[in-house]
Amino acid sequence: MKKILNPWTDNPEYKCIGCSPDNPIGLHLEFYEEGDEIISKWQPSDNHQGWVNTLHGGVQALIMDEICSWAVSRKLQTAGVTSKMEVRYKHHIPTNEGEITAKARIREQRRNLVTIDAELIDHNGRVCTEATCLYFTFSKEKSEQEMHFMPFLTEDE
Repeated sequence: MKKILNPWTDNPEYKCIGCSPDNPIGLHLEFYEEGDEIISKWQPSDNHQGWVNTLHGGVQALIMDEICSWAVSRKLQTAGVTSKMEVRYKHHIPTNEGEITAKARIREQRRNLVTIDAELIDHNGRVCTEATCLYFTFSKEKSEQEMHFMPFLTEDE
């Protein structure tokens, strides 16, 4: 697994709730690349509960949306936005039993529409949540000029 460097960490205005290391209420997610997959491991806390000791569904959706975005940014080296996300909650995720793993992979790309599959896996290896994101990507020119996109590189690049 190769760690993906976060290109935005030097931007003082960058406060993403999912991946900014400087957002005091953020999740501080970090991402890794392994083959076709983007992976993130994260430890929920009691602050992320919906019901007692259960990870809130909105937090789960946030993680899925974030990892799908990183899949597009890393694999396609362009920016975009989530157009649609369908989430299937299969099993509850405990907030007090260990680290969870998020995984995402691009299923297909048709012009500027990208379909990404994602899943959340509990500490026992059980797939608890699945999502499919439809992502609208910008041209590389627009990404760089208007969105100030910077390459998503791994530590060894």
